[in-house]
Amino acid sequence: MALKQTSFSSAEFAAKKRITRREQFLADMEQVVPWAELEAVIAPVYPTGMRGRPPIGLSRMLRVYFIQQWYSLSDEAVEDAIYDSQAVRAFVGVDLARESAPDATTLLKFRRLLETNELTQRMFIAINATLTEKGLLMRSGTIVDATIINAPPSTKNAEHKRDADMHQTKKGNQWYFGMKAHIGVDAESGLVHSVTTTAANVADIVETAALLHGDEETVFADAGYTGVAKREEMNDVKVDWQIAAKRGTIKKVNEKRPLRAILDELEHAKASIRAKVEHPFHVIKNLFRHRKTRYKGLPKNTAHVFMLFGLGNLVIAKNKLLNRQAQAPSTA
Repeated sequence: MALKQTSFSSAEFAAKKRITRREQFLADMEQVVPWAELEAVIAPVYPTGMRGRPPIGLSRMLRVYFIQQWYSLSDEAVEDAIYDSQAVRAFVGVDLARESAPDATTLLKFRRLLETNELTQRMFIAINATLTEKGLLMRSGTIVDATIINAPPSTKNAEHKRDADMHQTKKGNQWYFGMKAHIGVDAESGLVHSVTTTAANVADIVETAALLHGDEETVFADAGYTGVAKREEMNDVKVDWQIAAKRGTIKKVNEKRPLRAILDELEHAKASIRAKVEHPFHVIKNLFRHRKTRYKGLPKNTAHVFMLFGLGNLVIAKNKLLNRQAQAPSTA
């Protein structure tokens, strides 16, 4: 059997001493992503090569697609990253001495395949199924919240108008134009179990029912969800609602009264639990740098958001997953 020849750049890269943060992150993701389960979701609709040119392997395309999500890259920028970074090439599995990197058009077609068949939502479910199986995703409590994702307000396009699926809303004294991502988060682990999207002008409380999985005993939310238990769609929902009190309600109680101290302590306890919902938003907006919609229309951006929160769950659970793998008995 012929031996694979190692290219000079690969050998030089392997001999270097320091491991970069990108290398470490990709190495960790290689271990924690449930590759077999995700590929099984896509495989039934992935081209087999019976017609046309042979497709790039599904495993490789999935890795290229994830690089795009983790580093907030355009289709062209992903192609450039593969050529520029040996760490990315090693993760994707491309040796430039023998082959070219998947081009931007190939990634575009792959992404459209995922969007058309709603596969990012199914991959989100598959990731959560893996986390549940490993005992990391509990079901006793849910935190609900929403975040605004800005959309380009420019009208400098062929239609000379803004995205019709996006709307503006006012938060505090600031106006925003874009969409909202509504999430239901496990109160124990901080992992996202439910996702919906709307235009930015839709009130948070409207999506609450869609964010509950049905097995929770307690639901935590900020003051924007006041009155949610009285909504018609909540008539059959039997949970303990822990909604933050509005500031004005607390201020009406004199600071010197014992009741005020009790109320302050209660609100602090509820806030400490609700704080976990900020972690997924931090991962998506700061680590993955998804602060603005990338595509036009709510369906495409919804597909994108499902994948981001699925991958975000793996980042949040990464250390626990790696520790369990390290402690697992060797099968060798």
